[in-house]
Parts: sequence; C-alpha cells; structure tokens
Amino acid sequence: VLLAAAVCTKAGKAIVSRQFVEMTRTRIEGLLAAFPKLMNTGKQHTFVETESVRYVYQPMEKLYMVLITTKNSNILEDLETLRLFSRVIPEYCRALEENEISEHCFDLIFAFDEIVALGYRENVNLAQIRTFTEMDSHEEKVFRAVRETQEREAKAEMRRKAKELQQARRDAERHGKKAPGFGGFGSSAVSGGTTTAMITETIIETEKPKVAPAPARPSGPSKALKLGAKGKEVDNFVDKLKSEGENIMTSVGKRSAEAAKVLAPPITMESVHMKIEEKISLTCGRDGGLQNMELHGMIMLHISDEKFARIRLHVENEDKRGVQLQTHPNVDKKLFTTESQIGLKNPEKSFPINSDVGVLKWRLQTTEESFIPLTINCWPSESGNSCDVNIEYELQEESLELNDVIITIPLPSGVGAPVIGEIDGEYRHDSRRNLLEWCLPVIDAKNKSGSLEFSIAGQPNDFFPVQVSFVSRKNYCNIQVTKVTQVDGNSPVRFSTETTFLVDKYEIL
Repeated sequence: VLLAAAVCTKAGKAIVSRQFVEMTRTRIEGLLAAFPKLMNTGKQHTFVETESVRYVYQPMEKLYMVLITTKNSNILEDLETLRLFSRVIPEYCRALEENEISEHCFDLIFAFDEIVALGYRENVNLAQIRTFTEMDSHEEKVFRAVRETQEREAKAEMRRKAKELQQARRDAERHGKKAPGFGGFGSSAVSGGTTTAMITETIIETEKPKVAPAPARPSGPSKALKLGAKGKEVDNFVDKLKSEGENIMTSVGKRSAEAAKVLAPPITMESVHMKIEEKISLTCGRDGGLQNMELHGMIMLHISDEKFARIRLHVENEDKRGVQLQTHPNVDKKLFTTESQIGLKNPEKSFPINSDVGVLKWRLQTTEESFIPLTINCWPSESGNSCDVNIEYELQEESLELNDVIITIPLPSGVGAPVIGEIDGEYRHDSRRNLLEWCLPVIDAKNKSGSLEFSIAGQPNDFFPVQVSFVSRKNYCNIQVTKVTQVDGNSPVRFSTETTFLVDKYEIL
C-alpha cells in the first residue's frame, strides 16, 4: 500500500504531500524529516527502509520525489509509480524549484489523485492524467450560458426601469409636482424625490460608453466550480469587455524583435560607433535539402564628434563563401578593392554627423546545404492513433553563438497537450495557438546539438512548417572593422562596434 507521495527539499522539508491513507500532519512531517538522515551517501539505491515504512525516492535537482509505502509493498510496482509521479511534475512546473512547486501545488495534488486511489496504483498513463485533470463539464457550460442570459435580461430591465423613473421625474418637474418616491412611510416620503433623482441619475450614468455596468452579483460561478479554463472562453470574455467599452491591451510582437531588445546589455558608444547587422531568410525541405538561403548584411556608421568626421575604416573580410560586397556610391571603391579601406571619394569631405550612414552592404544567396548555420531535423512517425515526433538541432557553423533560440512546432488542434519524453532545454505549450515552443537559451560549440521527443494525436503533416528564431552577437559572414584611422596623419581613432545577427524567416516546410 502506498501511504503518501511527497515532494520535499534535501533537508526533508515537505513542499507538497498527498496522503492516501488516514495520517496526521505531524506523522507525515516526522517521516519526511527523518528521510534525509536515513540515506547512505555514495550508494545507488533508490529506496531506504525503517522498522515501519519504506521510502522510495528519486532526486530531482535540489528536491526529492518520495513515495512512503508499507514494507510489504511490491517495490517493482512502486518504482514504476515513482517514475510516473516524476514525469507528472514537469507537466505543471516549468522549473524544479520550491517556489514553482508551491505555486502549482493543487494541480499536482489533483494529478497525484489520478495516479493513486486509496493507496493503490490506478492503471493510467501521462496522457490520461492530463485528460482527466483538464476534464470539461457540459453542465458548467449550460449553467454559465443560463446565468449570462439572466444577467443580460436583468441589465436590460434595469435600464428600462431607469428610463421610466427619469421620464416620471421630468414629467413631475414640468408640471411643478414632486417627483414620485418609492412609496413613502410618513416623513421619509419627503426625501423620496431627492433619493429617486440621485438613483436614476446614477443608473442612467451607467449607459454612457466606455464604462462597464457593475453587475448586482458576481457573474459566473466561483473559481471553486471551474473545472477547465479554455482559451475560447477567455476570448469570449475579452470580446464582451470590449463590447461594454473596456479598453483591452493586447501585446503582439515578433519574436525576433523581442529577442533583439533582450539581447546584449547596452554597450559604451564611442564618438565613432558602428552597427554591423545581418538578417537571414532561409527555407529548407523536411526531407533535407536547402531550397533557398539569403543573407543581407550592412555596416552602419554613426559619428557624434565633428573632429572624427574625416576617417577611414579598415575592414577585414575573412569570408570564403562568395559574398557579394557593395559600397556606398560616395565611398572610394578603388580604395576598398585594393586596401580594404572605406573612405570617401573626396578625402577633403566629411562623413555626416549624428546620423546612421550605411557604408558597406553584402549579400549571400545559396542553395549549398553546408552553409546552413543551424540544421533542424523533424521526424514524425505514426504509432497507432498518436504520432511520435523526434526533433533535433545541430549547429553547423561552430563559430556562432545563438541566443534565445525558439523552435516552434505546430500541433493539431483539439487533441490536448503533447506528452514530452526527453528534452534538452525547456518547452512551452501554447494551447490557444496550438504551438509547441522549444526554448534554448544558448546554442554554441559546447552545446551544438540537442533533441526533443514528444507524442500527440495527429498526422505527420500536422507538425510542419517548423519555424526557428534566434539572435546572435556574432555575425555569420566574418566581416569586421578592425581599425579606424584619421585621413590626415593616419592616427588611430577609438571606436565601438555593435554586432547583431537576426532571423527574418527560418522555416522547415
């Protein structure tokens, strides 16, 4: 018999504990507090016994997933149950940390109850647990619909009554009579007219646009009755707020733009500052093969001090892929071709001050597969009613360091969340847009490959196109400004450089 399932710290402090048999709080806290002291360091066992109970446990970073069982319990079954418990926790918690576990404690307890009932293991898998905990209620939907209809009718009736009262007040004022009260009781009838006027004015005020009328009672059932929050219901709620005049702020923005803002900490800008920016647009086939890859790069020069306006940029071009370079029309093309220096055709003239000037741009267009900076291999295979998807990445250009990498995989709609197997990095499931986002903070030579496995109901075509976004502080084409000198006297000038490599489009079709 399984007595309890708990997530505790290395010191034995219980974060979440679910007891499946009658047990006092002091008893379970005492058992968990004793657990770390019983473990023998250096041994590979995943269980430890006392005179009365057996602990079956699995370390999870700074925490332990612990099952407390009787000594005559089948340890093989308990280990299988432990594995299922350990797989459930990442479904609800993005990080295996105390704060995250505490925040999602009720979700975990509901999931634990689906695995074990009255101390005995239920015959369920991860997908079934997810379905059961997100179970939809038809009766709840009917109740909500009836409640909303009643509220709409009550509001309409309230407005109609308010108009009648206001009309009666106007008629009374026109004929020089007192406004009708709410049925006077002695002297209170005298103040009835004033009260009525105040009430009617307040009610009529609510009809003005951009103010939502406050319902007499809270709308819809309380949170305790809510079984499953669906994205559609949220959309309906937002639409209703908009129709009643509320301003709803929506945050919409491209991933690459967000990543660019998050990228590097602000650098110290010198009087001569250069932005080296590259954008890649790439389309690959799902069976391999590069359909098209186009890369555009530019060096933007910004001079903030007039005394450094007559300068030359020394460019180092170590590219071996056949990049097409093009200088600005006012730049001395011959000087650039022979000495790899960017200077004005007329050396007496100055570069513009306090404005970004594009001095050199380049372009690379290719269908050569070896030029792909980051290869993505997505391999969906049908398995009965579901589809097992294996997806892996590999950094081909090892000199690059890609930050904030997000690999977005579309999912079939209406089939629930994917069951994640193995994963390098983290993931986010966007149920409203039916997307799985595989998030990797950094991909470089030390972390050049990784994989993700998940299963979900669907067909192989449902998981394409896969889209990739990232940002990098190293450019793809190895073109750099190594030195800046003044035209007169060739004395060196201090300068700063800001390099960005962004994604315009990166798709695996």
